[in-house]
Amino acid sequence: MRRFAAECLRLVLSGGRAYRAWIAFLLCAVAVGIVGYVHQARSGLIATSLRDEVSWGFYVGNFTFLVGVAAAAVMLVIPAYVYHWKPIKEVVVLGELLAISALVMCLLFVLADMGRPDRFLHLVPLLGTPNWPGSLLAWDALVLNLYLALNAAVVLHVLHRTFHGREPDRRFFVPLVLLGIPLAIGIHTVTAFLFSGMVARPYWNASILAPRFLASAFASGPAVMIVLFQILRRTIPFPIRDEALWKIAELMAWAMFVNLFLLGAELFKEFYSATEHLRFTAHVWTGLGPHRALVPFAWTGLACSVAAFALLLVPATRRRFATLNAGCVLVWIGVYLEKGFLLVVGGLAPDPLGVVHDYRPGATELAVAAGVFGAGFLVFTALVKIAVPILYGTFRAETVTPVAERLVA
Repeated sequence: MRRFAAECLRLVLSGGRAYRAWIAFLLCAVAVGIVGYVHQARSGLIATSLRDEVSWGFYVGNFTFLVGVAAAAVMLVIPAYVYHWKPIKEVVVLGELLAISALVMCLLFVLADMGRPDRFLHLVPLLGTPNWPGSLLAWDALVLNLYLALNAAVVLHVLHRTFHGREPDRRFFVPLVLLGIPLAIGIHTVTAFLFSGMVARPYWNASILAPRFLASAFASGPAVMIVLFQILRRTIPFPIRDEALWKIAELMAWAMFVNLFLLGAELFKEFYSATEHLRFTAHVWTGLGPHRALVPFAWTGLACSVAAFALLLVPATRRRFATLNAGCVLVWIGVYLEKGFLLVVGGLAPDPLGVVHDYRPGATELAVAAGVFGAGFLVFTALVKIAVPILYGTFRAETVTPVAERLVA
């Protein structure tokens, strides 16, 4: 294991000019995030655009979206290990790498939203008071960390054994991969329960919120995967077959249909019943008097989601990479606006007293978010840099001179 760790570190620290430029760009993004976070830590959350009326904003919106990206790895696991479809099975590990990176970003966004970092200790058993099992926040922290640990264990086991020329132990590997299916569903279900359990927020207090979260996750997460897989296929000699990308896109199309159907059902209930709770939905979709800041984002997100569904539903456009990639980008925009921005802000404004705060993320929040995304992509880049040569067979223990022998030489 020590040799494996040393060789992986050496591999990550080496690379061509383009690789070094990419790493430098990500490190600059992380530096910007550190500066923004230091300013926030010194001044408090007043340095952001968050206020008492909208206490969850850009940070929690990104967290909510990225939980869906992490949960979407199950879209690769089910066809690969439940239905034994070989083209998908070849890229499952890459999906696990994306899940690890997304979960790292999720936890960093939660840390940023806490304001004071020492509050994180309240979630740590024995040190803090997580109030488990009564607190949904404690449940969310539990399932997120379990899912992160499970994905890390699967990836480490596969890469370590493959590096040493041995097949992964299916008695250990397959049960963990299959256990990831309920855990992936659980991390987004518990996140949805965090929102829908707040009875004073009618925009969130809906029983179909958890199914909506899962449907949107199973559309947006694979959209990120398809684009990343194509980039990897062009930059690194890794065999990702077209059939795998087309099957993922087909699953995305039906997930987007379910997401649009559930959204339509919720809008029908709110506008047709026209109770006093309609003002929360109306604030997002039609505006409340002069407060119309969210309306353009709502209709833009809906248009992107409908257009993406149309592109991904038709096999001819789904199998043409120009339209496939356009559909993936539209899915990402539509789901991000719907779930990563409008859901969070729309549920908090108007507040229970009727006050509307027109929230937009400020410079501090954008800087911290840049740092978090930079850190997440650094993790993903390092993991891919290690995993692809091992899985492709060009980086193995028998073909690499040990670090100690190289130092002696």
